[in-house]
Order: sequence, then structure tokens, then C-alpha cells
Amino acid sequence: MEMTPDETKIAGVDEVGKGCLFGPVFAGAVIFDKDAGIQLLKAGLKDSKTLSPKRRALLVPLIKQKALAWGIGDASSQEIDSKGIRIATELAMIRALKKLTKTIDLVLVDGVLPIRTWNGPQKTLIKGETKSPAIAAASVLAKEARDELIKGLAITYPDYGLSTNVGYGTKLHIKVLQNLGPTPLHRKSFLSKICV
Repeated sequence: MEMTPDETKIAGVDEVGKGCLFGPVFAGAVIFDKDAGIQLLKAGLKDSKTLSPKRRALLVPLIKQKALAWGIGDASSQEIDSKGIRIATELAMIRALKKLTKTIDLVLVDGVLPIRTWNGPQKTLIKGETKSPAIAAASVLAKEARDELIKGLAITYPDYGLSTNVGYGTKLHIKVLQNLGPTPLHRKSFLSKICV
């Protein structure tokens, strides 16, 4: 991973759960200094999708301890349905960025799509989790926070396999949706081809 100069005013931001059928989309935002970024990489930080749940859980307290600032934001399934997934994802990212307690000179956004409603400078990075420790850390924080929420909601909605699929469209999840229909927290706009 590359280290960017003057990281103390650069925030990495990433989303998780954009493709799920159930629950909110989450985003994380993190600011590291150079030393913290290097220490986290040595501790095994990388893209949250490539880390085991156990490794992610171990990294979360370390990220929070080493970060100059961090924040988590989300946008609800109702916001996803009413505004569309891209706007809802941008809302989650801005909510995460607004929780940062440091001044930001630049936002590094994972992927190709900029945050259209962000007023400050930003740069998109394809595969940003492999290029910026702050983006990788933001991904881990958002993933752990979202998974924890969804697993808690699995107690309320036990039939949908949420404790293991965390809202993604697995075969079991889709089959139950077809049999029982959606819960109030399902993204109705994502279900047009599933629940006819």
C-alpha cells in the first residue's frame, strides 16, 4: 500500500452493504498519521472483504486507538428505497465524515464514484483498500459495525438467516423471502425480481 503525504488531514472513506437485500448501508471514515498506517498494515490490516471475522474484530480496537479520528455513518433501508442506493451510500459516507473531529483537506473515496454532495476536495481510488490504510480501516470499521447490527436484528427476524448472511441475498434468504415476504427492514426496491 502507498502512504500519502500529510495524512493527518486526509480521510479515507468506504462503504459496506451496498448490495444487501436487508438493512442499512454503512460507511466508515478514518484519518491516520503515517506511523499509525504502517503499524496497522503490519498488524494485518487490508480490505475487510479479505479478512476473517476474527481478524476484523481484533483490528477494530486497534484502529480506533491508532486513528487520529474515525467515524461511522449509515443510511436506512427506507432511505435506500426512497432515494436510491447511490444517494443513500453518499449520505452514509457524509454522516461518517461529519463525525470526524479533525479538519479534512482531502477525502479518499474507495471506487470510481465520487461523493457528489461533498463540498471539499476528494479523490476516488479504484481498489482503494489496497492503496490507502485509511480506506482499508474505514472498510473494517463499517463492516464490523454493520455485521454487529444485522446479527442483533437476526433475533427479531430469525427466519431469514441474517446471523450468517448479514443481509446478502443467499439462496436461503431468497427462498424465505419468496415464502414469507419481506420484513419492514428489507430494501423493497431490491426485491422486484424476488418477491413478485
